[in-house]
Amino acid sequence: MGQTWDDRLFLHYRVPAEQLRAFVPDGLELQQHSGSGWLGVTPFVITALRARGLLPLPFVSSFRELNVRTYVTRDGKPGIWFFSLDASSQVAVEAARRLYRLPYFLADISVRRRGDEILYDCSRGSGKAFAAAYRADGAVFNPEPGSLEGFLTERYCLYAEHEGELYRADIHHRPWPLQPAKARVDLNTMPPVKVPRDDPLVHFSARQDVVIWPLERA
Repeated sequence: MGQTWDDRLFLHYRVPAEQLRAFVPDGLELQQHSGSGWLGVTPFVITALRARGLLPLPFVSSFRELNVRTYVTRDGKPGIWFFSLDASSQVAVEAARRLYRLPYFLADISVRRRGDEILYDCSRGSGKAFAAAYRADGAVFNPEPGSLEGFLTERYCLYAEHEGELYRADIHHRPWPLQPAKARVDLNTMPPVKVPRDDPLVHFSARQDVVIWPLERA
């Protein structure tokens, strides 16, 4: 599937590895950097969703999404493990659950602009919600290999589990065009563990074009 990710915020929190390990299936190694596990919360907007080589799909090509994730590897291939993915489109949620076996949920998500700030609100129910205001705050850069920024963003596959089997889908895109960012997080109950309220590592990316390949057994 081809898609474009717009106005993506990366919030990253240091979380002890043993806390995250409980939510990662056997067969995947939880990765650490700078002496810690890391949990990411990434709100963004998907546009131009399409089957590879085709035009964007009518009625479902654009919607809002918020992911909660950590970082894993298997057989030497680093990737992403998703704790949850919230989306504003019921069709997208059902399709992603079926095609990619990912823990997608339907949520009420709004995105507004106030000057150069993006105001992002997500509510799923059952106490799961996120509200933040954020903006870019610096020049665009590509993460250096081996850097913390590269570890957290330059991930070219995702992992999923279904009926006890592990699967992997490759992700293709250019190196991330990141910017330093400023964010005010007013509410964040999305992660499965408690995260610090202050001083997450914050980055922004205005646009990334992506192709996600079908699932294969890992």
